[in-house]
Amino acid sequence: MSDTICALATSQGGALNVIRVSGEKAFDIVSRIFVPRRGPGLTERRSHSAVFGDICTSGTEVLDEALLTVMRAPNSYTGEDTIEISCHASPYITQQIMISLLDLGARQAAPGEFTMRAFLNGKMDLSRAEAVADLIASTSKASHRLAINQLKGGFSNELGTLRDKLLRLTSLIELELDFSEEDVEFADRGELMQLCNEVEGVISRLADSFSVGNAVKNGVPVAIVGETNTGKSTLLNALLHEERAIVSDICGTTRDTVEGMMTLSGVTFRFVDTAGVRDTDDVIERIGIERTLEQLRKSSIALWLIDSTAGYGQIEETASRLLPVCTGKKLAVLVNKCDIIDPLSLSRVMEYGKAMVEKYGKETEWDSRDLWAISARQGTNMDRLEEFLVRSAALPSISTGDVVVTNVRHYEALVRALENIKEVKQSLANGISGDLVSEPLRAAIRNLSEIVGEVTSDEVLGNIFANFCIGK
Repeated sequence: MSDTICALATSQGGALNVIRVSGEKAFDIVSRIFVPRRGPGLTERRSHSAVFGDICTSGTEVLDEALLTVMRAPNSYTGEDTIEISCHASPYITQQIMISLLDLGARQAAPGEFTMRAFLNGKMDLSRAEAVADLIASTSKASHRLAINQLKGGFSNELGTLRDKLLRLTSLIELELDFSEEDVEFADRGELMQLCNEVEGVISRLADSFSVGNAVKNGVPVAIVGETNTGKSTLLNALLHEERAIVSDICGTTRDTVEGMMTLSGVTFRFVDTAGVRDTDDVIERIGIERTLEQLRKSSIALWLIDSTAGYGQIEETASRLLPVCTGKKLAVLVNKCDIIDPLSLSRVMEYGKAMVEKYGKETEWDSRDLWAISARQGTNMDRLEEFLVRSAALPSISTGDVVVTNVRHYEALVRALENIKEVKQSLANGISGDLVSEPLRAAIRNLSEIVGEVTSDEVLGNIFANFCIGK
């Protein structure tokens, strides 16, 4: 990390841009294009001070007025000498400053490289570094709060407590191995079993929280399904209040999934408009139908859209294919196009829809109140649908300090650690010798350590930080 990196740290569209420069030559490089209006040069400025002056990228010609923030190692975000240049947001000005910095020896920063340097320099552990990306990507109060809680180290502290307990007992067990010929027991087996139960409980709680954390972070997945031409795309557009999906009277228009997100009552929902389910000889459409069923399996909530003008045989054919896939999911049955059918016929279709759920969807989480008529085109009863979605999401409120797992990598490591602890408990119950008990204990410690980055690889780090935005 001897090279000096630079990048634009703000998005386009505002009045100002911030260019971040970090590395051992940051002061030297920036000093060659910046002239303070008064006082000493950059190299003589104290840390965490602001300096106003002129940017001169070619001789004495002034390119822009700028305010620089000076941060000296190790008291900076990256732990390195860092300067942030606040300039006017002209694309030309920003480009000329970046070109000058690169010509003077700086390098364009890779995505997430500033945060990776903060991790490598011990400014934060890996789980907190990942929380930075989550904080930037947060789209709701709940996802923002989870990211802040993780950034403050709540998750890291809980993992640290677990690891310390496991390390102490692992050390005692391995000490026994040095005195194996004397048959000495340093680690009390009863205490070890009790600790394993405590650790198992905590890890299980953290792993179980992932379903909530993933829904908060990425949105509660909602699949809009039904036969072709029932109005699924129209419903998606109505929910999102924008023309996201193509709407046509031609059957089979939607051949791939179309996604959109919206927030209701602080809960983010991720809607997936899917291809209509029907028998078809079209190869592309059949692939779309397979993806429909795949998305339905992944979703927490299913919206089955029925065309009120369709024949009963068509409705049953669709129900027989879709509803068995909705096992364990929250289900709403929406009878669409209520604006173009007479009330008596509409009532009969709704009763038939109810009968289909009772026949094919017995394993769904469905209530008779979750069946009603709508008009996706006119917005009829959309408020009722929104109320159903919020009720079905059933996400707990997130408070400051709550530790909830939102990261797939963390979840997978926790699951592996949980299996290790179960193996330890089984070995203890069977009276297995200390050398065989210590191995799964060490594996559990390694898996917990992977979360905070104490045990990791360059490949893992590359994959993590590649998903960051440039400039962070």
